[in-house]
Amino acid sequence: MLDVVVIGAGQAGLSAAYYLARHGLVAETDFVVLDANPAPGGAWLHRWPSLTLGGAHGIHDLPGMKRPPSDPREPASAVVSRYYGSYEKTFDVPVHRPVKALGVRPLVADSAMLFPEDDGGLPTDIAGPPLVVETDRGSYETRLVINATGTWDKPYWPHYPGKDVFTGRQLHTHDFRSVTEFAGQRVLVVGGGTSAVQFLLQLAEAGVETAWTTRNPPEFTSREFDPDWGRDVERKVNERTAAGLPPLSVVGVTGLPLTQQYRDGIAAGTLVSRGPLQGLTPSGAVFADGTTFAADVVLWATGFRAALDHLAPLKLREPGGGIIMDGVKVAREPRLLMVGYGASASTLGASRAGRAAALAALDRLSVPV
Repeated sequence: MLDVVVIGAGQAGLSAAYYLARHGLVAETDFVVLDANPAPGGAWLHRWPSLTLGGAHGIHDLPGMKRPPSDPREPASAVVSRYYGSYEKTFDVPVHRPVKALGVRPLVADSAMLFPEDDGGLPTDIAGPPLVVETDRGSYETRLVINATGTWDKPYWPHYPGKDVFTGRQLHTHDFRSVTEFAGQRVLVVGGGTSAVQFLLQLAEAGVETAWTTRNPPEFTSREFDPDWGRDVERKVNERTAAGLPPLSVVGVTGLPLTQQYRDGIAAGTLVSRGPLQGLTPSGAVFADGTTFAADVVLWATGFRAALDHLAPLKLREPGGGIIMDGVKVAREPRLLMVGYGASASTLGASRAGRAAALAALDRLSVPV
């Protein structure tokens, strides 16, 4: 029987593992980390090769070990994979990979009667049966789970009229690899976030004709991204998760930094939205203002949702579609802590969230810190 199973070996999961070990839990004996990827790197392992370290944003240091200097022209996927791999070896992080979590459920089928309840009818401690983490490589029994699966495995494809009749290629950020695939084609980029902007600039530089469509006007900001800004962002995201509503994306709250590169893109007409997308036709797009764009490809840079399908047996969702959170604590399930959901879905707060989850786990296990 383990004390903690951490699901996910990205930034938040590795941070949680670091603090669990630092405060006395023994690797392999007391806790393990499960990673569905074949190698270190978390979601960064899958980023497109043209996303270089210099063009990436939000690669933050893991606790206890700074990321060593590297060539800004090197693919971010290679840099982060190397860094995370070195980190795992340095701190003997007990990562089991590739191991995919398929389900998390109580060891006892009906555990509701085994928990003391507060006035709100929600469990208040971890007295009761352990959890079973079912995977494609067997099951793990544990007193607590720290879920750190992030969002990469849950790309969001919005519905638009005509999507099923468009005869060209459709792909998501999740499947993007290189602008060389689109030589001589006309590409519609859908989405108002950082990935959409980066795709547009790379495609334009490669001579690819593009059009950009966003639901709302792009929100460029010249605000300095300082600690006060970061706390403000997390507060806005957490307001929704505390109310049991699906979280907004962190980028959706932050806006787009108005860098000189982005200013140049706006001036060139590359980073100018055509407005909302009304729908697709067999040969292209129709915008809300009635104008059209003949497209060979639709690139859906429409973000991701929390990858939580394996937690469905715990029935965590509220009527509003979200999960009520108090920081990293899940109101309906005291045996579960979550990072990578809400404000910690970005590297902005992932390391801090990992630490918070580890300390909360240690507190529930009555381990002094």
